[in-house]
Amino acid sequence: MGSAGTWKTNDSVIRPLGFYITGFTSLQFANLYLIFLAIVYIITAMSNCFILSIIWLDHRLHTPKYIAVANLAIVDLVLSTTIIPGMIKTFLMKDNFVAYNTCLTQMYFYYCFLSLESFSLSVLAYDRFIAICFPLRHNSINTTTTMLSILATVWTFCVGVTLFSTSIMTKLSFCNSVKVYSYFCDYAPVFRLSCNDNSLQWATASSMSILILFGPLSFIIISYVCILIAVFRMNNVESRYKALATCTEHLILVAIFYVPILTLFIIGLFLFSVDPDIRMVNLSLSSCIPPCLNPIVYSLATKEIRNKVLVVFRKAKVIAWVGD
Repeated sequence: MGSAGTWKTNDSVIRPLGFYITGFTSLQFANLYLIFLAIVYIITAMSNCFILSIIWLDHRLHTPKYIAVANLAIVDLVLSTTIIPGMIKTFLMKDNFVAYNTCLTQMYFYYCFLSLESFSLSVLAYDRFIAICFPLRHNSINTTTTMLSILATVWTFCVGVTLFSTSIMTKLSFCNSVKVYSYFCDYAPVFRLSCNDNSLQWATASSMSILILFGPLSFIIISYVCILIAVFRMNNVESRYKALATCTEHLILVAIFYVPILTLFIIGLFLFSVDPDIRMVNLSLSSCIPPCLNPIVYSLATKEIRNKVLVVFRKAKVIAWVGD
């Protein structure tokens, strides 16, 4: 293991050489859980790369909707890579020490791409809102340029706010414990270890959590209220069914991502305390499972991608048959 000694900067901020990640050490069957997450990561990497390659190769899928889907696949891939390999490395190497700068880097990428995950789901809600509420003007309102502009704005915002929230961590001094009870260099468990005033970090964590989670979720809810109003105004029952069917995969993704986080938030709000192990498993699952299921849901529920997948598999069978 690395040393946890400290050094002092010129402005009297005491920084450790690193932190010890102590999450899962007291969790029963932690080894089986991490093996499960390793399988999840393999599926995540393969399925998201597969979705990206399909969208890239098929020019018919170069539309605003599938640009948003490709964006989500990239976010899923990086989010999983930020967390799971580090957890597996800690388990296999039996080395839970993380250098100070590495810790801040991991913290930055995790929260940046978790924020992007939340906002990417709201971008997909925007696409469904325009498609159903303004069907005749859909192609003129939601153009490729518009979608790229929206995604550029989302990325700029998430990169900026996460850069700010991570940079203020360098103002903290760590005089005593450097043991982080989480499964990675988590923001709140780290700043709570500081021995100087961390009110700025607490306020930032609270406001960013509300903004990044409830902001996009509120937009999604408002979008679907408008979608339902538009759907029930349709005279044709078949048209209603088709309109709602196009939203199915997105609603599944929203539920997979937000339900575990909101459940933990509500329990903590009313019970005032959540078992640390339950909190850690819940948050790790809400970070790792959605990136794994997102491409699978879109592959099965979206006709265009499903048809393209079938074509790819048919070609692979033909090649294998010719090779034999």
